[in-house]
Amino acid sequence: MNPSLTDNLIIPDWPAPNKVRAFQTTRRGGISAAPFDSLNLGDHVGDEPLVVARNRMQLNNLLPSEPVWLEQVHGTRVAYADLAGCRTVADAAIARRGVCVVMTADCLPVLLCDQAGTVVGAAHAGWKGLAAGVIEATVREMGVEPVELMAWFGPAISQKAFEVGAEVRDEFISADPAAAAAFIPSPLQGGCGGESFKYLADIYALARLRLSALGVTQIYGGDRCTYSEPDQFFSYRRDGVTGRQGSFIWLA
Repeated sequence: MNPSLTDNLIIPDWPAPNKVRAFQTTRRGGISAAPFDSLNLGDHVGDEPLVVARNRMQLNNLLPSEPVWLEQVHGTRVAYADLAGCRTVADAAIARRGVCVVMTADCLPVLLCDQAGTVVGAAHAGWKGLAAGVIEATVREMGVEPVELMAWFGPAISQKAFEVGAEVRDEFISADPAAAAAFIPSPLQGGCGGESFKYLADIYALARLRLSALGVTQIYGGDRCTYSEPDQFFSYRRDGVTGRQGSFIWLA
């Protein structure tokens, strides 16, 4: 195993059961060339397919089985990672035997498990999927009471770098007025109100709000910024053409 890979993995700091295993990759430890340097896991971003395959193969040494790599479309479909090796269009996965993975480069990765260690899940929560209900769909498919679940937020874009239009704010507030607290007027532009006005969105706060409304109270992580840590993370908002990091979870 490449020590530069294992030394740069992030292990979630949460009180998950012993049988729950999880890690978050950074951009370090792979073989991709710039601008995908170096541990790019995305095979849809323009990187060499064989290089991406080799990056993924390195991670197989840390996993009990091949993860189910999703074709993510910013939707709410949930896949079943117990169907090992099956690729599907979805933005979340759950498992009792298989390995879940979601890929991100500013969007929020959400890892989930129950306190008894019987089921795990992972959700790709960009603002579109978050607003559409990807977290709710994942929790529902896990099949346990939300109060029995805990969540960990992997690295995502922070509020100071995440400028959105008024229509994004309106969409969240129409679903829950409390979401207004997750938006502040953006100092990055000179909007004059109405449709042109911009806001800085706190995607971590929006996800916490969705989880709390479901009854999930044990929520951890959410303290990194993909945009402002270029040495650690890929960021689509920052770089445009870039790679993808991965968030993995399974039951031992």
